[in-house]
Amino acid sequence: MAISLVQKYNVPGPRYTSYPTVPYWEEEKFSAEKWKNTLLKSFQESNATEGISLYIHLPFCESLCTFCGCHKRITKRHEVEEPYITAVLKEWDLYCELFTETPIIKEIHLGGGTPTFFSTENLSRLINGILAKAKVAPDREFSFEGHPNNTTREHLQTLYDLGFRRVSYGVQDYSDTVQKAIHRIQPFQNVAKVTLWAKEIGYTSISHDLVFGLPFQGIENIVDTIEKTKSLSPDRLAFYSYAHVPWIKGNGQRGFKDEDVPRDEEKRKLYEIGKQLLAKKGYHEIGMDHFAKKTDGMFQAFQAGKLHRNFMGYTASKTQVMIGLGASSISDSWYSFAQNEKTIEDYYDRLDNNEIPVCKGHILTKEDLIIRQHILNLMCQFTTSWDADHLYFKELPEVLAQLEEMEQDGLLIRQHNAITVTEKGKPFVRNICMAFDLRLKRKAPQTQLFSMTV
Repeated sequence: MAISLVQKYNVPGPRYTSYPTVPYWEEEKFSAEKWKNTLLKSFQESNATEGISLYIHLPFCESLCTFCGCHKRITKRHEVEEPYITAVLKEWDLYCELFTETPIIKEIHLGGGTPTFFSTENLSRLINGILAKAKVAPDREFSFEGHPNNTTREHLQTLYDLGFRRVSYGVQDYSDTVQKAIHRIQPFQNVAKVTLWAKEIGYTSISHDLVFGLPFQGIENIVDTIEKTKSLSPDRLAFYSYAHVPWIKGNGQRGFKDEDVPRDEEKRKLYEIGKQLLAKKGYHEIGMDHFAKKTDGMFQAFQAGKLHRNFMGYTASKTQVMIGLGASSISDSWYSFAQNEKTIEDYYDRLDNNEIPVCKGHILTKEDLIIRQHILNLMCQFTTSWDADHLYFKELPEVLAQLEEMEQDGLLIRQHNAITVTEKGKPFVRNICMAFDLRLKRKAPQTQLFSMTV
């Protein structure tokens, strides 16, 4: 990749797991009642045809990883498990009281934090409690994030017996130096053990999460990590860019100096070499930062034009309703977003008052819905069109004018009523989406809110 393009386009920008992005939510126009109304509308429109998705946030970790930007609570006290599971099940009960029919669950994803912090008994109580008030779609996809250091064979077998078929393991990097810097000491043997267990038990999609741009990380570390990863042959991979945002995340990302983190063309070179290696080893680029074998459902969804993106990241199928359970979780009714109380204490307090514990959100306007679809198209399929009248918006000529320079740089191809991101342009898809982001253009942030795009 030309260094000049990295220097030109490496600016702060959203990752677009939603549109509008969280900093541009109109919280003053939001209320819990409006959230419930849009949720019920969307549920009635889509439950019978596509079901719903659940994201369940399990926030506890035994130690702090300094690269992490997630909401978490660091503790070694496992007595926190039972009251938290009780609270999540109460939140689910409050949602079920809203619904006019039995929910059909298409997806469940357990995220964190560290879901495998929880005992198998408490995870069983959680999932059985959820499913007791729901039906399960025949083509369900249940997944969870496992920490290689504490995922047991019992964890894997228990969740498999409950219907889980996909597991993702956070690997990051196998270098001892990098692992010490990010406070994530995790030998290759631990990852190999849990990966092989999952294969033996029968999981059909095993994913490894790798990160580039970590402190002290060099080309030799990327090569070594991908070679070791290939030896375990996961079905899919995430190859994320490390988001160095210590001004947002505080002391958690101050375990190393700013100058220890690869920047600009140095960082991008790590990605390009990693991407080339993954391609040679049979992994195909899917959306942004994701790779999969041809046999994996994510690759097949991408080929079929069914790949979707939401607060869980990329998913192989779309549901109009995604409910986030647990502290800090974000829900999506398609017509609105709602985020739960971020602290566990506030989350518990709201539930004690029999309230759905949302603290802020956004009701999407007609314009938001149009822009959201264009950004989804670009992030999931690298193309979008305004051929249909309902996807045209009055600012489109201005957007296209802004994209002219990117077209001249070879990042996209413009047809009469569509644009397509080129292979050269894929690393800059966030920049292309930013051209469509009307809220970002109308109100540029006064401080840096986002990680760098490249």
